[in-house]
Parts: sequence; structure tokens; C-alpha cells
Amino acid sequence: MKVILRILLTASIVFGVLTPIGCVVAADARRLNIVFVNPGKTGEVFWDMVAQSMQAAGRRLDANVEVLTSERNYRTMQELGLGVVARTDKPDFLILSNEESAAVPILQAAEAAGVKTLLLSNTLIGDDAARLGAPRQILKTWLGDITADLRNAGVRMADALIQAARAEKWQSPDGKIHILGIGGDEITPASIARNNGLQLAVAAAPDVVVDRMLFANWTQSEAEQVTANYLSWATRKGIRPAGIWAGNDPMALGAIKAASAAGLAPGRDIQVVGLNWSEDALRAVGADRLLMTDGGHFLLGGWSIVLLRDYADGCDFAAASPHVEVQAAAITRANLAAVGDLIKTRAFDRIDFTRFRAKAGRCGRYDFSIDELISSLAPVQGTAD
Repeated sequence: MKVILRILLTASIVFGVLTPIGCVVAADARRLNIVFVNPGKTGEVFWDMVAQSMQAAGRRLDANVEVLTSERNYRTMQELGLGVVARTDKPDFLILSNEESAAVPILQAAEAAGVKTLLLSNTLIGDDAARLGAPRQILKTWLGDITADLRNAGVRMADALIQAARAEKWQSPDGKIHILGIGGDEITPASIARNNGLQLAVAAAPDVVVDRMLFANWTQSEAEQVTANYLSWATRKGIRPAGIWAGNDPMALGAIKAASAAGLAPGRDIQVVGLNWSEDALRAVGADRLLMTDGGHFLLGGWSIVLLRDYADGCDFAAASPHVEVQAAAITRANLAAVGDLIKTRAFDRIDFTRFRAKAGRCGRYDFSIDELISSLAPVQGTAD
């Protein structure tokens, strides 16, 4: 049987055919040129990892990925996107993120220029969504979007805090479990989804109170300050703080720093949760100072290249839906060893992105789960197969 499978796989690679076993880049498929307008800053861990996973997928899937960084300036993002659309030699695909709702002019210009676009992480919301409808309706070249289910990530994070506090009996004198919520902002879809997850979890837990929902602009320093202020307030009010829910890892690390400065031992006296799968957060998980980091959504970068390679080869992801939602996942001490090295080294070339392509007859159906990710990883160099 192994011999037969090897022959079939070899045939699929040589002839570039789709088989029920898998889906490979066709032998006659042309190399794709893809441009990603990165909304983050140079050195901003999350967006750097998005771009790096994108480029690693490109190396596996015969796609050149050019990254343009807007340095967290929406005007720069628009200038970069419009500049790409205006090129004489246009890319096959343009990937954007609708940060600060700034992508619409680029999408409209891309429509006029015939450049196919994909939104990543943040899609259209509010009036823009009402006016422009779904992908491929009014804007025919807007192929769709790929986002992470960050609402359920927010729920998981809150549930982890609540369960830990109940187990430790960290109720305040009023019998309630008191939590501080720290959000990134109040306007981006990714932030709103996370914050809604916290609210949903707390609404289902009558013994839990969110004392404050504060916003720290995604930064460690601002989160440290708002946490210090909250802990000082809680002391004056006779409240025993049980947990801190932070919308990303830098804010969680700022909360940990403030809690330590206030004389609390994170992981023993108070629990903190974050989101991003960042290297610093993983170290904190390993040291029992951070209960968990949810996320993995930086891999939307790599998964976006999988979608576009399939689309270019005639397997349209919109056969299922133009809206592709990827499940985030939690990293705790229980599964830290399986993915910690991948993130620490950012060795995204270890991921076999080809195995995530849609199978024959199943266009638009993808398994981007953490279990599939772990099973796709090549062994670390120097370890046994």
C-alpha cells in the first residue's frame, strides 16, 4: 500500500494533477505575483509574523510575495495600495487589511484597474459593508476575506480566567470574581470581536464582574499604566482582583509587569491572559506567569496564499464562501512544546503549506486547525524523524 501511495503522489507531482490524495501546484501553473500592504509598523511582532508566514507559503506555492509596510499610518497605507493599483505591471493579487476602515478607496481603485483583491484580518464593516455588499457583488475584483474567529478567542480567554479564579476561590468580599478588561481599541473589527467575546463569557457567568473595560492602544506601556491604576482603585475599594483579560500579548505583558509592581505574583495571586502567540508571551506561559495566549491568527498570512494559489489554479475558495473564517486556538503549558520552537525561531518554512490546499472536489473547504498545523511541521533540524 505504501508503494502505491508513493506512486500516486509522485504522479500527481510530475503531472500536476489534482487527486483525492492531495492538491499540488500544477506543473504548468505560472508563478504568482502578490503584493501585501502591511498595516503595521516595521518590527511590530504580529504583522511581521503575518508577512513572514505569507512569504514562507509563497516559497512553497510558487508565489512571489512583495510586502509594503505602512507604519501604522492609514494614509500611507492608502498611498501604497493606490500606488500598486496604478502600476503598469500589475500584480496578480493585492492583499489588504481594512485597518481603520481605510481599505475602501483601494478596493474601489483596484476594481477600476482590474486588480483582484483579498482582505485579511479586518474586513468591511458598518456603512461600508452596507454600501458595497458582499465580495464579488458590486466590487467584482474583491474576491473575499480571510479572518480569524476572534470572538470565540475572547470567550476562551475569559473562560480560562473564570475557571482558574473559581478553582482558587478568588472571590472578593461581595462573593464575586472581579476582572479587568483591557482592549486594544473600540473601532477595528478584530478588537470589537475579542471584546464581544469577553462580554459573552461574563454574561454567562453571574458570579463574575468586569470592573473596568479600558483601552491601551495595543501597547505594553499603556496597559501597564491602566493596570496599575485599576489595581490601586481595587485596593481602595476592598476588591480582590482575580484576573486580567488583555486583547493582545503586549498588553498582557504590561498587565503582568504592573501586577508584579503592585506586589502580586501573576500565576499565583492573579491570572492574566493574552492573545497573539508571541514569543515573549510563550515564555511567560512556560514560566506560569501567563495563563494562556490565544491566537495563531498571524498564520492568516500563510493561509491567504493557499487560498489565492487555489483560486489561480481553478479551485475557487468561494465555492464554499467568499468569507473564510479561521479558528484561533489557545496555547497553554499543555501544548506549548508542540509549537513553541516554531514561533520562537519564526521558522515558518517548516510548515508544509501544500498540504493545506483544498482537495479535489472540495474547493473552499480547509482545515487550518492547530492540530493540522502541528502535524504539518517538518522536524527541527538535528532531531529524529
